[in-house]
Amino acid sequence: MQGLHLMSLLSILVLMITAFVMPVMKNRQLVTRISLATMGAVLLMLILVAVDVANVERYTATIGHYDAPFGITFDIGPIEAVVGILFAFVSSMVVWYASFGIHKEIKENRVKLFFTLIHLLLASLLGIVFTSDLFNSFVFIEVSTLAACGLIAIKDKPENIKATMKYLILSSLGSGLVLMGIAYLYSMTGHLNMRAIHETLQVSVVGNEKAILVSLTMFTIGLGIKAAMFPLHVWLPDAHASAPGPSSAILSGIVIKAPVVLLFKVLFMIYGQEILKDTVILNLILIFGATGMIMGSLFARVQTDLKRMVAYSSVAQMGYIFFGFGLGNAMGMAIAIYHILAHGLTKSCLFLSVSSFIEQTGFREIDKMRGIGREMPITLAIFSLGGLSMVGIPMLPGFVSKWNLALAAIERGQIFLLLIILASSLLNVSYYFPIIINGYFGNSNLEGKIYKSKMKPVKELVPLILLSVMMVLVGFGSGPILDWIASAIPSL
Repeated sequence: MQGLHLMSLLSILVLMITAFVMPVMKNRQLVTRISLATMGAVLLMLILVAVDVANVERYTATIGHYDAPFGITFDIGPIEAVVGILFAFVSSMVVWYASFGIHKEIKENRVKLFFTLIHLLLASLLGIVFTSDLFNSFVFIEVSTLAACGLIAIKDKPENIKATMKYLILSSLGSGLVLMGIAYLYSMTGHLNMRAIHETLQVSVVGNEKAILVSLTMFTIGLGIKAAMFPLHVWLPDAHASAPGPSSAILSGIVIKAPVVLLFKVLFMIYGQEILKDTVILNLILIFGATGMIMGSLFARVQTDLKRMVAYSSVAQMGYIFFGFGLGNAMGMAIAIYHILAHGLTKSCLFLSVSSFIEQTGFREIDKMRGIGREMPITLAIFSLGGLSMVGIPMLPGFVSKWNLALAAIERGQIFLLLIILASSLLNVSYYFPIIINGYFGNSNLEGKIYKSKMKPVKELVPLILLSVMMVLVGFGSGPILDWIASAIPSL
């Protein structure tokens, strides 16, 4: 059993070791094979971790010679397990997709660096999710930020450098706020372990109300910047739209999810409902989430660049996650975590589809995608499935998220919030449906188009197909997944 417990640590170590080995290899094909094999091994390890968690509900793996609260530990339950599998699966599919065509988007001598950055990024994101030590999580956040910056700038074009600098500056501001929040908590409690901080805070609230509110605000803003919470999202559209296709998929699919998971743990594992109910933080998160759902969709609606439209859609979808947290009830928390899975799979699928469109046609403009369904029918079908999920078509994961968010809002007694969910869904329709309809239908759209003339080989489409299949399975299997996630909420 202890061996399985250490699988979480081993998965990170394997990624770190291979990240430092790959750059010294001369054969690019060997680097690609090592990366694929490593991702597969990490995914298998994390599936075994999830099986272990299913048997014991939650476990703590000690890193080093000292137990908590003095040593660093990994605290893993159902939420950490499913998010870890999501991160590993999306990264595996992105690496698989990139193995066929990343050399077409970046210089040949940077391909090895690309795979190295993917490994460092996944290792740091898993560290953020698994660790129960606040300072350790801060270190992993910084590693993930630098790796993400590298994945944006690796294309080495002016727009990429500009987007990277914007992301780095704003992310540094967020990091500073998180670090100050950690310092406040340490000064009040003398601990960095999350559960130890929680236990100490519960008996030392009186006299520290202002310090607690200040630290809460710092964590919310700092991690909100990194997770693209509206209106702190301004770095995201440029970063995701200018990055290489596989980079965009991993940035939107998982990179902005890790800070959300950490914010969730900070809010509910460290501070807890007893402290949160006496502050306005959850109400503010609810307002920012609701605003992001609408404004992100409005911005997406007016875009002419397809990749930029999908990037703004991420702002709206992150709004759903913050909306769930802001509701503050168990159902809202559970569905927010579920939407991390739903959006992670869906958005990585969408970005890889868009990357295929751009690679095969040479165009990014939405108007130029008319009739693409005749030339690339399978890719458009995968894009359409992702778009339908974002809109909220029944049985797909996007619908499950919206339906349960509506139920959570009713449970809280705020019926008017249903209008926001409905308005956001209608806005999703307004920018996804025209692309799908114009891609498939209309004689004028299909003139001069040759059937399957620009379709990628099936072997290159397999990662997209697997992502879309997994997305559908998460929708159809939402009941057991939600029940498992909800089982972890009371312990937090």
